[in-house]
Amino acid sequence: MKMSDIKDIQDVRNLMRTVPDFPIKGIPFLDILPIFQNPKAVDFIINCIVDHINSTKEKIDVVVGLEARGFLFGPIVALRLNAAFVPARKKGKLPGNTINVEYQKEYGVDIFEMQEDAIKQDQNVIVIDDLMATGGTAEAAGKLVKKLGGKVLEYVFLVELAVFDGYKKVDAPVYSVLKY
Repeated sequence: MKMSDIKDIQDVRNLMRTVPDFPIKGIPFLDILPIFQNPKAVDFIINCIVDHINSTKEKIDVVVGLEARGFLFGPIVALRLNAAFVPARKKGKLPGNTINVEYQKEYGVDIFEMQEDAIKQDQNVIVIDDLMATGGTAEAAGKLVKKLGGKVLEYVFLVELAVFDGYKKVDAPVYSVLKY
């Protein structure tokens, strides 16, 4: 597909691929990285997300991007919203004082951390990642935001795997560009 061919979300969907048995046997992994070979597709996605967020009336102070693919969208969205960007990282990856929370993924347990001064009291936050399945990762990020005194207004994803009902685990509305 040529860059000029991105006209709608179906064109973006067509760029993704499923990789069987990754990261472990039995898991079909939805690979979004081919999208990044097409700048028009990335721009389309960012515009969808920013237009949606701007349709709400509340100012966003912080965009929290989840490791690792939330880092692909989060900083761009933060720039477009004139908001700060804060990474939520796996344990041991951030310098300085951090807070953490343990969470359950589809295929194991992990720990997320944020720097303890990353979010200020009462700041409006959106949490962004590439994909929502069970909701465990997003739920953990929301807990970190709350521990720091922030308020999650929305969870934003490129893809939501609706069959897992991940939205039931989070404490704010979910916006997904694509639902499977």
